[in-house]
Amino acid sequence: MFIADPTLDVFLRGLVLTSLAMVWVVVLVRVNGLRSFSKMTNFDFVMTLAMGSLLASSSQSTNWTAFAQTLSAMAALFLVQYLSARLRQASNTFETIVQNSPVVLMRDGVIIHEALINTRVAKDDLIAKLREANVLDLSQVRAVILETTGDVSVLHGDVCAEELLQGTKRIDR
Repeated sequence: MFIADPTLDVFLRGLVLTSLAMVWVVVLVRVNGLRSFSKMTNFDFVMTLAMGSLLASSSQSTNWTAFAQTLSAMAALFLVQYLSARLRQASNTFETIVQNSPVVLMRDGVIIHEALINTRVAKDDLIAKLREANVLDLSQVRAVILETTGDVSVLHGDVCAEELLQGTKRIDR
């Protein structure tokens, strides 16, 4: 692809094509915005995985056509993510279809065991997250939420505004 010596060509291809693909990803992120690789939604997570796979593919391209196809697939992923974000903003129905709801795992110091079962979260994992959040007394925990990204948010203190629980699944009701 670059030079006649097969061994040197492999190294040169890896270096040059990976560098070009990385520059292309940076350009796409600049065009699409900071949210490109966020962990805000399931789609964002899949986007990040797919982009990593495509970046690896680009570095292994054996001809310019395959390399160009990989770069166009990257651009298509960013376009689909952009359109998905716009549709989610414009339509609650679309948002409901493509996005899971966050689930309340604990409320006002009480572990909601049914929520743990439904989300397949072990009690030991919940307790570990409470420790990570420096919880010293379960009665101080206002809410623990399994977010759509798989992250766990621990809200503790004297009160918890209901707005912070807006859009969550509440199995305890």
